[in-house]
Amino acid sequence: MKDVNAEKAHDTTHGELHAELAGKFDTTAMATDTTLLNPRFYTTDFDEMDRIDVTPVRAEWDVLIAQMKSDPNKGHFKKNADWDHVDWAGMEPHLRAEFIDFLVSSCTAEFSGCVLYKEMKRRGNNPDICELFNYMARDEARHAGFINDALREAGVAVNLGFLTKAKKYTYFRPKFIYYATYLSEKIGYARYITIYRHLEAHPEHRFHPIFKWFREWCNDEFSHGEAFALLMRTDPKLTTTWANKLWIRFFLTAVYSTMWVRDHARKDFHEALGVDIDWYDQEVYRKTSAIARQVFPVELDIDHPRWIPGLRRMNAAMLDMEAGRKTGGIKGRLTNAWGTLRALTAFASLYLIPVKHTTPPASVRLEPAY
Repeated sequence: MKDVNAEKAHDTTHGELHAELAGKFDTTAMATDTTLLNPRFYTTDFDEMDRIDVTPVRAEWDVLIAQMKSDPNKGHFKKNADWDHVDWAGMEPHLRAEFIDFLVSSCTAEFSGCVLYKEMKRRGNNPDICELFNYMARDEARHAGFINDALREAGVAVNLGFLTKAKKYTYFRPKFIYYATYLSEKIGYARYITIYRHLEAHPEHRFHPIFKWFREWCNDEFSHGEAFALLMRTDPKLTTTWANKLWIRFFLTAVYSTMWVRDHARKDFHEALGVDIDWYDQEVYRKTSAIARQVFPVELDIDHPRWIPGLRRMNAAMLDMEAGRKTGGIKGRLTNAWGTLRALTAFASLYLIPVKHTTPPASVRLEPAY
């Protein structure tokens, strides 16, 4: 027989917690905010992308599209018996804040991909490109919705409909979309699979059930990266000219250094997972670099003596920039300007580290192996 009073007390406590968290975390505002570290929404020259001819990679393209069409993760992103009870009230406050920030950032990034891919499908007439982006938009929508369900459980879901209208859009030329999104998808795979394998070996650190869904999730990320690798292979100039090699180097440095700064802002989150942040980031870089050899002819030397010190200088500078932004006034602007100068100097130092030159294989396709 049910204890009605106990149920009412539980519902009241649950409602009070939701109200408390909603008062502390305006997740929609967090997702809408445009900073150097927050995921952005992108737009591009959709007409140029619509003119892509996949003939040079047709055989590999058809295999990938058939895999996406089969929709192997169709029933995966749903709560089931593996979704344990989450004690949001008992979660250490700093960990809770960082975890919510992680979920909001992840949700925004996934939804950003969904918006971009859906727009390409809507505007395009090229059947190959429209089919691809239709499947990728489907996957990213599932990911964003699943993360938002986890936030909703705490009473702090992001208003994704409002986000579409309120978020600022950044224009990138198609080739920059390829570089940035390819890296985002592949580094997403490396991040999720590294956490998944770590928690597989150390389940005592799995403080939230969402981590159980990371393996299939990261396999979606992997296949999306494969699509962009094939898109880059349709035009050899995208990865072979001197200028484009410099751009690839730029995006590698930008994505890796942004990840370092973002992760080092979540010390309690990584401590709860039982991972050292420096080790984790280097492990993710190592996996991503190994994967990116499939299409990129240059690779960052993450073991160079200037690499880690440069990332630490970048992190310190970004912290000062953020402090200046929050302070405001003349003092805040000066602090922000000084931090910006130091961040640019640190980025230049990282960018100028000699790269490793590689020769991508004739066949671009890979399968997840970690």
